[in-house]
Amino acid sequence: MNNLQNAPAGEQTFAQFLFHNRQNRMTLYLAAAAIIIQFAVFKYLYPFANYIHGDSFVYLNAAIKNFTINSYPIGYSKFLRLVSVFAKPDLVLTGIQYLMIQCSVLFLLFTIFYFYRAGKVAQRILWCFMVFNPLFLHLGNMVSSDGLFLALSMSWFALLLWIMYKPSNKIIFWHGIVLFAAFTVRYNALIYPFIAGVAFGLSKLPVRKKAAGLAFALLLLGWFVGLSMFQYKKLTGHYQFSPFSGWQLANNAMYAYRKVDSAARLPVPPQFRELDDMVRKLYDRYPDLEIGEASTFYMWAPWLPLMRYRDSMFKNDPSATQLKKWAGMGPFYSSYGWHIIKTYPGHFLQHFVLPNSLKYFLPPVEYLGYYNWSHPTVPETAAKWFGYENNQVRTRMKSNKVYILLPFQYFVAITNLVMVLMLIAYLLLKGWQYRPLLYKSVCLAGFVWLANAGFTIFASSPALRFQAFPALISVTFSVLLIDWLVGLTQHLKLQNQQQSLAI
Repeated sequence: MNNLQNAPAGEQTFAQFLFHNRQNRMTLYLAAAAIIIQFAVFKYLYPFANYIHGDSFVYLNAAIKNFTINSYPIGYSKFLRLVSVFAKPDLVLTGIQYLMIQCSVLFLLFTIFYFYRAGKVAQRILWCFMVFNPLFLHLGNMVSSDGLFLALSMSWFALLLWIMYKPSNKIIFWHGIVLFAAFTVRYNALIYPFIAGVAFGLSKLPVRKKAAGLAFALLLLGWFVGLSMFQYKKLTGHYQFSPFSGWQLANNAMYAYRKVDSAARLPVPPQFRELDDMVRKLYDRYPDLEIGEASTFYMWAPWLPLMRYRDSMFKNDPSATQLKKWAGMGPFYSSYGWHIIKTYPGHFLQHFVLPNSLKYFLPPVEYLGYYNWSHPTVPETAAKWFGYENNQVRTRMKSNKVYILLPFQYFVAITNLVMVLMLIAYLLLKGWQYRPLLYKSVCLAGFVWLANAGFTIFASSPALRFQAFPALISVTFSVLLIDWLVGLTQHLKLQNQQQSLAI
């Protein structure tokens, strides 16, 4: 990672940059050795995969039954089926997930170093942070879409840098494929086409190629959206891409609605009256109900109104599957949620957006904080899928609590603050005048941070595993911007000394 010996990107290929430069080549070999050793030690301590009791088994069930649609995006379940073709043990799945995460972050790092000559200290800090990051081990060990989505997102961001600095037809093609894959894995990718639009806009491609590159990606996404909507139409009678968004919207609205004084509640349209009566009775009966702030409790608790109303709608249809019940309520809950939010926007901002903003800056460790959420067993479906002798899972650690990840929420909070401050400093000091090559990357990273923050705060629920991608982008560009600021300070100091000598 020698920033003095590396030739500019235009003078050597990426492969030459990686393998013909002795220092870069040795750095890759060291990374490979460190990754293998860490994974071996980790799997000795955690011989079984980690499970989210709920999500993990929904993914597995969809993989077993080869669903085309599910309550979560179907991409991860398809990934589980693909991996199972080659090998059954969970060691293979977790190993592939961890390797994909590490390869993606190294691809991003060396892409940045290829196009931008960061200082040696900055490069070493970033390399050590990425290669020896325990978060990657725990994300890779989970039967959840989080690790796969992180790997795809990091690779996708690296490809956006290539589109801006050194585009080609091959890069545009792979960008479309990776964006499509991410889109099928997590709903957070809904904002990715807009971010891609910024990258294409900043690239040096002709307008026609920019349009063609975006059109190719949008065509793939459109096919997936159309297929999903058609399948939901067959299942529920409604065209919709994501029933989950309807449930999420109603859930978010209810956190604001519970803070509306009973005397200030306005009548609702007739179609919402039955559900609204259930909601109001809950608030009146349990005014001090403890369900946290800005969470997802209303979506999942079977005794709360959303689930109870869903069950009442399907009481005369005993053949309805859980997926049909879930998906069938998506459009209705979306309409109800929007109605509540539009009726009480101040309450929504105060009692959902504000606490969700605080959670975004200080994301809860959540399921990553405990191995298997302290359950000693997993369902038979998981045991059978991975070929376990029985349904018991264990760890060689003394406690199921994952202490090493507990400080990460504070680290993310500090990183978010530093990222914001460095972006402000970059703007105030007109940083593009001193190192113009960094300008496009900073613009893209800043937009990624803002877009993810907006999406998460207004429409989602923050958690460490969900925010791994924007957090890593923040860490990377915080270090690069600090390196830029140090370089700028030294440059201005040297300039002043030269002027003094001239006088």
